[in-house]
Amino acid sequence: METKKTFHFDIRAYSMFVALILIAIIFSIYTDGAFLSSRNLSNLFRQMSVTSILAIGMTLVIVAGHIDLSVGSIVGLTGGIAAILQVWYGWDTVWVILAALVVGLLLGLWQGWWVAYLGVPSFIVTLGGMMVFRGILIGVSKGETIAPLHEDFIQIGQSYLPYAWGYLLLILFIVVLFLNTYHRRKKRKKYGLSLNQGYIDYGKTIFYSLLATLFVYMMNRYLGIPTPIMIVLLLAILFTFIANRTGFGRHLYAIGGNPEAARYSGINIRRHLLLIFTIMGLLAGIAGVVLTGRLNAATVGAGQMYELDAIAAAVIGGSSLMGGVGTIVGSITGALVMVSLDNGMSMMNIQPFWQYIVKGLILILAVFLDILSKKKIE
Repeated sequence: METKKTFHFDIRAYSMFVALILIAIIFSIYTDGAFLSSRNLSNLFRQMSVTSILAIGMTLVIVAGHIDLSVGSIVGLTGGIAAILQVWYGWDTVWVILAALVVGLLLGLWQGWWVAYLGVPSFIVTLGGMMVFRGILIGVSKGETIAPLHEDFIQIGQSYLPYAWGYLLLILFIVVLFLNTYHRRKKRKKYGLSLNQGYIDYGKTIFYSLLATLFVYMMNRYLGIPTPIMIVLLLAILFTFIANRTGFGRHLYAIGGNPEAARYSGINIRRHLLLIFTIMGLLAGIAGVVLTGRLNAATVGAGQMYELDAIAAAVIGGSSLMGGVGTIVGSITGALVMVSLDNGMSMMNIQPFWQYIVKGLILILAVFLDILSKKKIE
């Protein structure tokens, strides 16, 4: 068994965390600490929930070497259909949510079929989808704002987890984190694989535990953990497992990294592409439900520009538009960076046009760094 004695700091993996710390320091100074208040952080996490859900799916799409420009329109359409079924036709919340998710899934399946089996570039298919779905939303809603929704639907986007539940989940999370570290080290040792020093692995685990404790403490100082962010965390855990621990996830990285090699190794590329666009549609449906619940209304403009926010979050979080590279955690961190910039600049009363300029420049910088790192590897 070989034991590593040196600590390698992966600057690419941790650069977003460094950026977040800098953003927090700068905005805290210029807002007299209001940026880091529990109330503002709670609002910030609620704001990032929809973009984060979309960024999770967008990561899978980008890793496979494709793009999806229609997710914002699917968010608007699924949210609009949910609101129409409840407000105009009196459906119960459970059936309304199921209907929205099924619609999202079918729209993703439709686009995946065009890309995977008819060979139309995903950029064109989803660009068309963006216009088609937005048009359908305007048609079915007759251009009206649809509100109000039932109280239980609103709770999806506006409620908070009780304090006790927050701390209970925190304890569970920390226990699982340490058990996972212990079993991973034990497994690597059993098979004679290289192993980090114990203080490195357990040091990381303690660091993540402290971050989680700080997060729960700050949220509980206000009203508790927002329900939308709980949805994000559950989806992030599920899809991180799928991406890292399943054959499907590993195949996606192989397809994005080298499609020809993936094809010759026997991977069914068409089936995988169909699946990731279907998953993307389903996640956009979930995001549509969360957004409609948070706003307590559906409008024809709901979800506009969300596709660009999701793509930017994934790219800023380390996903490569050339495919084969990207993580769910990185994309959610990218979403947090973008929302923090929006939130901080709004608190400083900086004019909106500057917010677009700053976010655009950061996106360009992220892509440049990605290209630079690719050249270094080559």
